[in-house]
Amino acid sequence: MKTILVASSKGGVGKTTLATNLAAHFALDGLNTVLLDADPQQSATRWAQRRAELAAAVLPLDGTRRQWQRHVPEDAQRMVVDTAAGSTREDLEQHMDIASAMLVPVGPSALDIEPTVNFLNAIAKHPRVKKGQLPIGIVANRLRPWTQASQQAVAVLKGWSLPVVGELRDSQAYVMLAGLGRSLFDYHSAQIREHQADWAPLLAWAGRAR
Repeated sequence: MKTILVASSKGGVGKTTLATNLAAHFALDGLNTVLLDADPQQSATRWAQRRAELAAAVLPLDGTRRQWQRHVPEDAQRMVVDTAAGSTREDLEQHMDIASAMLVPVGPSALDIEPTVNFLNAIAKHPRVKKGQLPIGIVANRLRPWTQASQQAVAVLKGWSLPVVGELRDSQAYVMLAGLGRSLFDYHSAQIREHQADWAPLLAWAGRAR
């Protein structure tokens, strides 16, 4: 089972949005998908519950409970882990031990970028990261590509040693779809396809993770 861990030390960077849309994409590809919600706020769980009637449903599991591993179905093919804001390396140890890849969303402001540096320095000390067994990708999120602030933020992120695997624009579509238990990948309008195109590099990178 391939497991994608979504984590950040900073709140408000679109972590749950990233996790839910990624889980929906896997489910729509016909893969049995689990969404492990390790955030006490349980926003990802409520999203999955609203999606339960769809053919491409996603199974939510409460990752805040002990021994959650016992509840993962044997036929699960993908698992996306949504973690709590402010997570430390210690909080993430159990997930980093099993993850195939890790995504770190970062917003386009100094208030988002500066705390992320310390977070990445901490998780870089995990044995699997040091050995190159756990790839980490940066997702520049909630961008307004036409603004100088977003352009400068992306330039800063691309100067880091870790790859920027996605550049996702800010959009109210994510908010609306979250309330419906839907994702960008459930629709095919011209406007939505533009947003889907933003995801192509990220999905390709996640697809290469083992």
